Amino acid sequence: MKPLLLLAMLSASSLSLAGDWPNWRGPHGNGTADGVGYATEWSAEKNIVWKYELHGRGASTPTVAGDTIFVTTTIDGQNKIMALGMDGLERWSKTLGAAVEGKPGKDGTGANPSTVTDGTYVFAYFKSGDLGCFSVAGELKWQKNLQAEYGEDSLWWDLGTSPVLTKDAVVIACMQTGPSYVAAFSKADGAVLWKHDRDLGAPEEAAQSYATPVVVDEASGQVIVVLGADHVTAHEAASGKEIWRVGGLNPTNHKYFRSIASAAVSDGIVIAPYARGESLTAIKMGGHGDVTASHISWFNQATSGDVPTPAIANGRVFNCRDGGDSRGIIDCLDLLTGKTIWSGQLPKNRNTYRSSPTVADGKLYVARQDGTVFVLDAMGSEFKILAQNTIAEEHTVATPVCLDGKIILRTDTHVYLIGNNG
Repeated sequence: MKPLLLLAMLSASSLSLAGDWPNWRGPHGNGTADGVGYATEWSAEKNIVWKYELHGRGASTPTVAGDTIFVTTTIDGQNKIMALGMDGLERWSKTLGAAVEGKPGKDGTGANPSTVTDGTYVFAYFKSGDLGCFSVAGELKWQKNLQAEYGEDSLWWDLGTSPVLTKDAVVIACMQTGPSYVAAFSKADGAVLWKHDRDLGAPEEAAQSYATPVVVDEASGQVIVVLGADHVTAHEAASGKEIWRVGGLNPTNHKYFRSIASAAVSDGIVIAPYARGESLTAIKMGGHGDVTASHISWFNQATSGDVPTPAIANGRVFNCRDGGDSRGIIDCLDLLTGKTIWSGQLPKNRNTYRSSPTVADGKLYVARQDGTVFVLDAMGSEFKILAQNTIAEEHTVATPVCLDGKIILRTDTHVYLIGNNG
């Protein structure tokens, strides 16, 4: 599986990326990238540095540690994690247990969760329940199967939550019909550090969540924010103890309000998409116990996303609607007030949006399900499309990764590195 070099060969030093993309939502955990100089326009003939052909099925967003890119798939009945260099060459490929394939349909895969890395280790998690730790050089450190230890997966659809890292642990949230929990495992050896039950009484499918927790650094220590089962809960990273909760996300007790989009956090405010894309709730971090009555800053039923997670940058919340007639509407809201700064419709298309938006260097990148990526002005006072880019019509669920002036785009069949040569 060698990369196809479409442009002049670049030196190794020019391909090395400064910084990391440690988890699927980037270095700040909210869809915001550092760096400048990202391409606005590209095509199969323009600004493609290399492409790497993938085999098997997977939808995980790439993560990056130094000059190594990590992606996952399932192939030949096995879970697989691969490491690519910034030159597009495969460095290593390892298996991690027997795969459980995804549900029928183009979105179904057993490798939806993205890896997470601290620059020394990379952690992978699969629909089969297999959780494992590798060195960034590809040495297996430990592995375990959470379903074998804590019970079978009862989600109606394919597992989507990704692992997250605290100072000492890799953390998994399991929110499903039946026993649900948040658990922390030692990075070093996989030993259980704590396991906190999270059974909140949500009805039927509403108890199920595919969302990924968010780790927030506060003065008092790290806090893990979890969205799902009609609530947002905050937990001490050191012990798993619940600090506060906000309920009321499902006031009619709807049986089918499963949650897919994850929360986003910035400037002490949690943005929680819910109700299958019909509500967006802003919550002030802090407090103790049930803070539903005191800590909701604003509530918006005019916009939200069912699958795409909002991005937050420069005091703005960027939301991609993905349901019904409103799919492809992008809303830019004021983080503090929830008021609309601008809103606009991307070109209508039969395809929807599974990927989450990314903000980089004043631009908003939004990938459609068919591989088309729209670039919008993220800093202006009005909706403005800067470019519409297509390399090939390839099914796309993963989120664009922006790092040191380069864009990494993962589709169903390829990983692309997009440069900026004008």
